[in-house]
Amino acid sequence: MTDLARAGALPEGAGRGGRHPRSPGARLRAVAPALLAFAAVRLVCAAVLALWDPAEDKGVVRLFSGRWDSVWYASIAEHGYGRTVVAEDGGVHSDLAFFPLLPWLERLVAAVSPLSAGEAGLLVSAVASLAAAWALYAIGERLHGPRAGVLLAVLWAAVPVGIVQSMAYTEALFTALAAWSLYALLTDRWLTAGALSAAAGLCRPAGLAVAAAVAASALAALLAARDGGGAGGAGGVARLWREHRRMMGGVLLAPLGWAGYVLWVGARTGEPLGYLRVQEEWGNGFDGGWGFAVFIGERLTGGNPVAGLALCAGVAALLWVCVLCVRMRLPLPLLVYGGLMVVLALCAAGYFGSKPRLLLPAFPLLLPAAVALARARAGVVAGVVGVAVAGAAVYGAVWLTGSGPP
Repeated sequence: MTDLARAGALPEGAGRGGRHPRSPGARLRAVAPALLAFAAVRLVCAAVLALWDPAEDKGVVRLFSGRWDSVWYASIAEHGYGRTVVAEDGGVHSDLAFFPLLPWLERLVAAVSPLSAGEAGLLVSAVASLAAAWALYAIGERLHGPRAGVLLAVLWAAVPVGIVQSMAYTEALFTALAAWSLYALLTDRWLTAGALSAAAGLCRPAGLAVAAAVAASALAALLAARDGGGAGGAGGVARLWREHRRMMGGVLLAPLGWAGYVLWVGARTGEPLGYLRVQEEWGNGFDGGWGFAVFIGERLTGGNPVAGLALCAGVAALLWVCVLCVRMRLPLPLLVYGGLMVVLALCAAGYFGSKPRLLLPAFPLLLPAAVALARARAGVVAGVVGVAVAGAAVYGAVWLTGSGPP
């Protein structure tokens, strides 16, 4: 029994129902249906984007790697940090807002291949998205069996904003690192979980959600061990720390990537909280959801009440799914990570159009649907997945050929 299972942070029976082949070949054969289905969904969405407007001058490759945040990442990969752009409103947009892991990988791939930095970013995202799909399969299979694992990977590919997984953005890379870190927690590999969490923290600010999941899981396990052993006082705490060195090592590793980059930006700007100022210049930050509430209120009271009502319904549906995740007793690390991803997305200030993208890595929210479909008839599964893929393909095409960034 794992530390998390003993702490009650895993649902009863979790991890015992699925088979876990030991040889690499057997594991690859087990996950192959999930990877093939995932790749098929992504190819369909890319094909629909390419055919959406034959006269479209932007082109799929340019849409994926040559616009918006992708340009900033490529610039960092090619020239390092130091680029700033003065916006029309007078704000100074600095590339210090972008975390370094994706540009580092782009630079590495471009150095050993004929690809440009932007094209290297596409390759990194393609490989990372498959790694993320594998991790989602592993989590779903461990908790609810192989069919749930396959469906979790497929549903993640078919979310409306899934097209971002094919772009030179950080979502695919971050989700891969986060999901494998959470899987490591489920299997009591604390140092692995901490190292992957640190890497996720070098990818984007939401790496804090992964580190929090590691810390919460360790706290639950330590409290269970203390209560079970009857050890109290300072001596008991010291004994627990001695007996759980790997766990505590994972906890200490988990936030280092995020903290290291934020401290580096502070040193570079000469301000301890320099990263927050950089984000503020971009119009980003954390306002507790006030900006989002105002955005919805303006539509409800202005000329577009239908859009306002649709946003209210979307938020209500999102919160309902969160309740479902709690009621189905998802493991503690998945609840903490998924819950914090929702909080960070809904309570972040800034451009509203990015909120759906900020939710993309929150894959635990798809587990209730994956488990329900795993118990459904094949015809129902085919119908639901087909509608989801068609919706994702159309939404992605409209989204990326529009005027604003995702």
